[in-house]
Amino acid sequence: RYSCAAAAVRERAPAATERSRRRRGSYRRRRIFYSAASFSPQAAADQTMVVIHVKFQGGEDEFLYETTGDASNDALIRELVDVNNTRVRIAYLCGALRDLAAHGPTKPQGEEGLDHIQETMAGNFVEKADNYKEDPHGNRTGNGVGEQMTSVFEDVCNDGELYISKAQAKARKALTMAGLEDKLTNMKGAVTMAYPMGLPKWDPVYAALEGPEGLDGTQAAQGLLDPATAQLWCAGKEFVREELVKDRVGRNEKTKVVAKLQKPGHGAPAREPCVSENERKAMMAHYFKRQEEMKKLAEADDDDYLHSPWADTKALKNSLQGMSGGMKAPGIR
Repeated sequence: RYSCAAAAVRERAPAATERSRRRRGSYRRRRIFYSAASFSPQAAADQTMVVIHVKFQGGEDEFLYETTGDASNDALIRELVDVNNTRVRIAYLCGALRDLAAHGPTKPQGEEGLDHIQETMAGNFVEKADNYKEDPHGNRTGNGVGEQMTSVFEDVCNDGELYISKAQAKARKALTMAGLEDKLTNMKGAVTMAYPMGLPKWDPVYAALEGPEGLDGTQAAQGLLDPATAQLWCAGKEFVREELVKDRVGRNEKTKVVAKLQKPGHGAPAREPCVSENERKAMMAHYFKRQEEMKKLAEADDDDYLHSPWADTKALKNSLQGMSGGMKAPGIR
């Protein structure tokens, strides 16, 4: 009986071994496939990026930008300058579009002036459309775009201001040139809807939409940088254009650094403070309160502490007997 059972086991053993071998082969193939799909170089490159937290002198503005360690410093600086200049254009256009919606296009050079004065004093004809609203500065025609298009302009401006605000950096959202160009495209589309025939070439909105050169002569032009001469500093050292990003921040792709982008000739920027502005205010309030308490203690008499509750020698007895508002002994009411 035992020999027959052993023979049956020997007969089934090759088939079981073959099935086990097939299962192991299938498992290995699936593991190799999923490993190749999950850890491909492209997927790893997309997930690991060097984050540059760009700040400016004074700490009034900042944004995040993602790059790779193999990128050159020259390409990184040029990309950061493009992002900065586009942000400056969007910020300028948000204010210019609101003025355009309220008071219409800009008057030609030499025709500026308040409309009611030109009508009464100079006798000039002033064209007034249905949406006319006189410009208090006298620089625009006063013929706005109407309530419906004003709402469109306001939505476009709010969307652009939200994308370039400091809140994006605090929310850990990096900016991209594609996103910035999308906001500019929305602004161009809104202007085209309101003025199908186009704006006059002397209008600041038209000039700013054409490129950064349209900001020449404006206050916003001070925030523009030259991609060929701009400097990027991190931890007191400059990003040398001939080197790579990993030569400055290390080979770890999961790195975040705080850098300052500035014009040439200013030297190394000041280092970041160890504490934030809110922490500094809280510390100053705490030390001021502590200083006032120390002044009161210095002015008090030597025996003044005897009037404190903690200096009462009968405090425990009074609390047990219920003579005070403190702890009461069990059974005493």
